[in-house]
Amino acid sequence: METEAPWVERLWQGFLDLLFPPRCVACRRPGSWLCSECLSRVGRVDGPVCERCGRPLSRPGVCPSCRADGLALECVRAPFFFEGALQRAVHELKYRGRRVLAGPLGELLGGYIASLGWPDSTVVPVPLHKERERARGYNQAALVAREAARRLGWPLLERGLVRVRNTRPQVGLDRQARQENVAQAFRWEGRDPPPRVVLVDDVYTTGATMEACAQALRQAGVGEVRGIALARPRFDPPGRVP
Repeated sequence: METEAPWVERLWQGFLDLLFPPRCVACRRPGSWLCSECLSRVGRVDGPVCERCGRPLSRPGVCPSCRADGLALECVRAPFFFEGALQRAVHELKYRGRRVLAGPLGELLGGYIASLGWPDSTVVPVPLHKERERARGYNQAALVAREAARRLGWPLLERGLVRVRNTRPQVGLDRQARQENVAQAFRWEGRDPPPRVVLVDDVYTTGATMEACAQALRQAGVGEVRGIALARPRFDPPGRVP
């Protein structure tokens, strides 16, 4: 398990919480970094979803996009829509250095994965390119994955899958442009690959990044690859098959 003294990090965070008590990232109410009241107002992805990509559907089945594309991913799920307090928490973690938010977000994700009944797997975060990770100081997906893996008691592998091209940000690109942007951008450089992997990312939009990661893992010999994200857009992004 590739973690750097997580007990030290939790001890340090507990000390910081005594000095600076947590306040909800959305409403600023003291007591937690993401309060239950604000979280309750975030839409949940309930009801029928696509068996592959987890897209909400009117009835169970496979959506047109997944029927048209051959996917390396077994399936993808996300518990929330990308809105409200959850969107704020992800943005604060990702762009403003609020690393403390990885704790509650990873706990949420770990609990959700446990509810899905998936088989024990190795948790692998979607990697950043080394230049972008160096500039940001961390990979937010890796921080969340670390907490989720600890919650589940599953192994975590942070450095086996690497991003070999420093791709442009996916924000603002349509589905086809996203696929082209991340094509051949990932490679397995670890030792013997695990038999089952759960890929972790913060937001699942068109699925281009996760699919590119899954292709690299499957080419390396991973038998099953599932994907999990904290949230997905409520509405389909441009360029998606309706």
